[in-house]
Amino acid sequence: MIVLGIESSCDDTGAAIVSDSKEILGEALQSQEEHKQYGGVVPEIAARAHLEHVDEIVNICLQRAHVDLKEVDAIAASCGPGLIGGVVVGAMTAKALALALNKPFVAVNHLEGHALCARIAHPIEFPYLLLLVSGGHCQILVVKNVGEYQRLGTTIDDAAGEAFDKVAKMLGLGYPGGPMIEKLAATGDDSRFTLPRPLIGSGDCNLSFSGLKTAVRKIIESYTDDGNIDHAILPKQDVADICACFQMTATDCLVKKLERAIKYFKQNYPSGQHVVVSGGVASNTYLRGKLKELAEKYNLEFAAPPIRFCTDNGVMVAWAGLERYRLGLVNDLDFKPRPRWPLDENAPKAAGAGGVKA
Repeated sequence: MIVLGIESSCDDTGAAIVSDSKEILGEALQSQEEHKQYGGVVPEIAARAHLEHVDEIVNICLQRAHVDLKEVDAIAASCGPGLIGGVVVGAMTAKALALALNKPFVAVNHLEGHALCARIAHPIEFPYLLLLVSGGHCQILVVKNVGEYQRLGTTIDDAAGEAFDKVAKMLGLGYPGGPMIEKLAATGDDSRFTLPRPLIGSGDCNLSFSGLKTAVRKIIESYTDDGNIDHAILPKQDVADICACFQMTATDCLVKKLERAIKYFKQNYPSGQHVVVSGGVASNTYLRGKLKELAEKYNLEFAAPPIRFCTDNGVMVAWAGLERYRLGLVNDLDFKPRPRWPLDENAPKAAGAGGVKA
């Protein structure tokens, strides 16, 4: 069984073909460089770029896989959540192929792509505990099965990746900011500045990064005479120290909340053996190291997708599409792409309005 997956929910146009033996037969990815000058993704530019590249990316993927479209068993596409213009491009491309080839169409929740991606590289059984951290999302979930999720906590404001990007922008490091912060943090002193840990004592698994981001801004503003952050001139080592303190603090917030979720998970899902991290921020090796230590503390296995599959890509969509297709979870061609699509939409919420209470 092989499935073609198409990803276009943000600023990466991706396609991949995977098999039910967990083999990646072929893949292609086009990352949009047009957004760097703006310090973030411009939705209209992203949608036009997807439209320009999607056919070529699918063709390259097929060539690399040495597969004819007629050999594909199903066509999957990321149909939300995401920037709706880009989502529509990928969804309509997949629908057109499915219609022309008389193949099943699978609408993939982009978040489910991240949630299941680690299973293509590791022998992970359901249920497992998932920390999903990306530029647009930050959630802690129990993955009960394909299509079955229980959300234990989420960010009430900025996502973790969003905070990384905004702090990087304030420091003039460019976009995307996460990799630059990680690189500079390796040479910085993570004890130099004391930063807040919002919601750390809230008693639930929810997260907040807005206050942490604001605290960093105040430090940068202290380097100016007029308080205008654009006028700040920071010594190179000070930038590295700020990056180290921010990365350490953000990671500590994630670790503390995930630890609370682990206690709930072990009590309510005793058969679960894995803690998984996924999403763009999961490529941060400092975060991975701290999460691995946490999992080992509670005698759980730690797993993550290969770093190149943490950011948006066609492989995760193709794999999620395959997982859904082999369970008979296919969609009609009138499925409407969705800018918002909660992963746990049809699942019962965890105890307490704000998430799990310890």
